[in-house]
Amino acid sequence: MAIEIKVPSPGESITQVQLAKWLVAEGEQVEKDQEVVEIDSDKASFPVAAPEDGIIRLKAAEGDDVAVGAVIAIIEPSAASGKQPKKPEDARPKQITPPVNPGELNKLHASPLARKIIEEKGVNAPEISKAFPGKKITRSDVEDFVKGRKTAVLPSAFGNSRKEERKKLTTLRLKLAERLVAVKNQTAMLTTFNEINMTATLKLKDTYSEVFKQKYGVGIGLMSMFAKAVTIALQDFPQVNSMIDGDELLSPKYVDIGIAVSAPKGLVVPVIRNAESLSLASLEKKVKEYAVKARENKLTIDEMKGGTFTITNGGVFGSLMSTPILNPPQSAILGMHKIMDRPVAIDRQVVVAPMMYIALSYDHRVIDGRESVGFLIKVKELIEDPLKMLAIGEDPLTHLLDL
Repeated sequence: MAIEIKVPSPGESITQVQLAKWLVAEGEQVEKDQEVVEIDSDKASFPVAAPEDGIIRLKAAEGDDVAVGAVIAIIEPSAASGKQPKKPEDARPKQITPPVNPGELNKLHASPLARKIIEEKGVNAPEISKAFPGKKITRSDVEDFVKGRKTAVLPSAFGNSRKEERKKLTTLRLKLAERLVAVKNQTAMLTTFNEINMTATLKLKDTYSEVFKQKYGVGIGLMSMFAKAVTIALQDFPQVNSMIDGDELLSPKYVDIGIAVSAPKGLVVPVIRNAESLSLASLEKKVKEYAVKARENKLTIDEMKGGTFTITNGGVFGSLMSTPILNPPQSAILGMHKIMDRPVAIDRQVVVAPMMYIALSYDHRVIDGRESVGFLIKVKELIEDPLKMLAIGEDPLTHLLDL
């Protein structure tokens, strides 16, 4: 008896999604729990797996808008065993494959089943990544790569041609576009800037990151350091953590920090809830967890709901300075940027120091210049002297002496 594959509900308010990409071909043998299709909603992308072994028959095409609960494929039972007969072993002696580097495997944009096959067969992760640029690697891709049928795909170059490429925007990209235009039209957004001398924080990372990793399983990341500084600064400037709700001002007594992460389908913002109560190690673990989930399109709708403040880091792409755009209904967003050695004046002497520009975009309807500038200066002070984070923003010696 054929088994139906239906579109699962990604959230209460979502009734329609877009079929982004089939990960298998019509008539292909699939295995239970193998990812067969990627679905785009207006908030996230997620894969759908096969419920059983069998031959898949596709009932919808890539790019189709389909209702939640609609049947997009069926699985027909195959042979009695549920699996295709194995091909005879190659008589040639098997080559010994080197072990896969776990670090390289973790960076690979591939489905769980594809990762498993890559590890089992000792496939070179960087090489297969080059063979499928910008694509989530599937089981069939790995098998093609191993058999040598797939050669590196080079991106098309501009030249003496009048060719054009046209493709449908994803639901996620359409929703993002709608929200960005709404921010521009419905808020009084301004941006204020400052710069941070990163010497002390970078020294802390270099000195303690290895010991920190041995104890907690994660290193010390800049995002978690800034998240910790933000939770402290927001307690001094609660207006920055507030937002307009109808004709009222909502001021949460907690900090839910959104971490902007670049995913294959676009920017997503998972939320670390009650960040003000988390240690640096707990913050770093959540940041790492969300980054991995974003790369693999594993983030859930619940993990991206809400948020009172957002941090985005354009520095990972080389951005020296930018004006980040608000994440509604939040009233502020902090932009981190590239660390660059620059000549600066310290104690009336010109020295070269690792400097980072930071930017705070804010809704002027909620936040005045005093709060925005004061908040940014507070973050600057905490990052330039991380010991102050231990004393909850106070001078460490004053805290020690209880003054």
